[in-house]
Amino acid sequence: MSDLRSYADELFAFVAARDWDVVENPKDLAMALGGECGELLALLQWHGAEEAGRRVREDPDFRRRFGHELADVLNYLLRLARNADLDLLAVAREKLAINERRYPVEKARGSSAKYTELVDADVD
Repeated sequence: MSDLRSYADELFAFVAARDWDVVENPKDLAMALGGECGELLALLQWHGAEEAGRRVREDPDFRRRFGHELADVLNYLLRLARNADLDLLAVAREKLAINERRYPVEKARGSSAKYTELVDADVD
């Protein structure tokens, strides 16, 4: 996790050096994040699941483009969390704990069912 925090510090310094942080706001950052997610999805669009998986793992050019889109998503996610004054790792751990309760291993293993469909699952 310290590597992520170290990277985030580098990213925030990059942004601050360009004075981008003074014009950032949650709405615009969320919209930019959505746009980057769209670019990631566009890479995978029209490929079957097997082909997409193969290209992500085996095609060096596709893998590089895929990785760059993932990096763009990460960058905007980190910037959005910082702008909203959220400790992203803390809230991610909180959400993971919630999902641990919602999706007990014995009921959720191998299933794509939503927690509300898992019989007797302890839900919040």
